Amino acid sequence: MLSKIYEVAYREIAKHLGAKAYIKWLKNKGIEIGDNLVVYNTTTINIDVTRPSLIRIGNNVAINRNFTLVTHDFVSGIFRNLYKDFIPSSGHVIIGDNVRFGINCTVLKGVTIGDNVFIAAGSIVTKDVPSNCIAGGVPCKPIIGLDEYYEKRKNKCISEAMAYAKSIQERFDRRPVLTDFREEFVLFIDGDKIEVYPELAEIIKFQLGPAYEHYKNSHKAKYKDFEDFLKAAGIE
Repeated sequence: MLSKIYEVAYREIAKHLGAKAYIKWLKNKGIEIGDNLVVYNTTTINIDVTRPSLIRIGNNVAINRNFTLVTHDFVSGIFRNLYKDFIPSSGHVIIGDNVRFGINCTVLKGVTIGDNVFIAAGSIVTKDVPSNCIAGGVPCKPIIGLDEYYEKRKNKCISEAMAYAKSIQERFDRRPVLTDFREEFVLFIDGDKIEVYPELAEIIKFQLGPAYEHYKNSHKAKYKDFEDFLKAAGIE
């Protein structure tokens, strides 16, 4: 009983110390974790460590707040009370490379999630999810292939950025400024012109991460500069 109390205490301390400490604790428990795991808001994460050998998390995975992962269920308690019998239950959870979870996601036992997958907020993953897709829902199912979604987003993000620019003008009665566009910069800053916009230089580097050098060497924006973008959005 005392060892159980210590175990819970160590877990909670690790959570409150932040992602690095929590990930180290998970690895020490025996969970296989690849490189570059990102864990947001560790105090809200619940990863089942009762069977750590059943969990494998790949490279470049991002776990959001209120994430739950379990390798067993509690139906045995119902069986125990009704049938006076105890039947164990367990299953692996395998998460591939380059997987990201929205907020409030749950992954149940016996599930494999492939590579290059986004799991939408509020999803409950009860069955395998194939690679290269956007998935979501209760239960979680593939919604659209990643290649198709990529092309769709490249077009849709333009109208969204313009609507955002207009909302700034309408809501705050001012002209939008560069620092309003922490993500939309890709529409008006060429890779070889980042230095022209020092206000966004560090933000651009942070947002792009491992894609930064590729962006610098090859990206051509749709609009020639920030003013051209604002003009296209209908802002004088």
